[in-house]
Amino acid sequence: MTALLRVEGISKSFRGLKAVSNGSFELSRGTINALIGPNGAGKTTIFNMIAGVFAPDSGALFFKDRPIHGLRPDEICSAGIGRTFQIVKPFAGLTVLENVMVGAFLREKTAAGSRATSLRIIEKLRLKAEQPASTLTLPDRKRLEVARALATRPELLLLDEVMAGLRPTETDEMVEVFRELNRSEGTTILLIEHVMRAVMALAGHVGVLHHGEVIARGTPQEIVRDPKVLECYLGEETEV
Repeated sequence: MTALLRVEGISKSFRGLKAVSNGSFELSRGTINALIGPNGAGKTTIFNMIAGVFAPDSGALFFKDRPIHGLRPDEICSAGIGRTFQIVKPFAGLTVLENVMVGAFLREKTAAGSRATSLRIIEKLRLKAEQPASTLTLPDRKRLEVARALATRPELLLLDEVMAGLRPTETDEMVEVFRELNRSEGTTILLIEHVMRAVMALAGHVGVLHHGEVIARGTPQEIVRDPKVLECYLGEETEV
């Protein structure tokens, strides 16, 4: 099976600091994958290179066998890659519906079409369409962040710590949302997450980063028994 996303030997440095070094992995269509590791390991830098925020210093990125390294973020989004951000910043002066409609206009050319698409997503994520975004709780701001990404109709969804700060019951609710999205829409998911409760419940495959390098790959069950991973990451305080 041809990989939906291929990451081939990408590296990125900032002022001489190597944030990512020769990172390589593939994502098969319709799978759920996780990228874990200590803070500062390079996870979000990899997301930013996939999403077009940064171009890699070296290496290549292919989406549906087409090179995407060097494309702008809007071009990558149009190609079918949606993402969330670690720090959620909704348009505070707009309602939930209006926030989601901004994303929906990427594919929908009319306000009616954008509204209909947005309302379906809002219902799936159990949000209130007319609620001002400025009044949302943290869990609902996280849900809105996901809704805005989903409105662009991504084939690949990048989730950057969308469950950080949530209570266990709220985490379980989000996990079920992503399971259903993957099951019903076939959306491929790559998540960065420190909440191992969510990683173990969702991901079929996990990659572990440390100091910018991929040090382990495998199923969640294999990863939690890997001595290198236990030493550099899972031995730290990690939410389970």
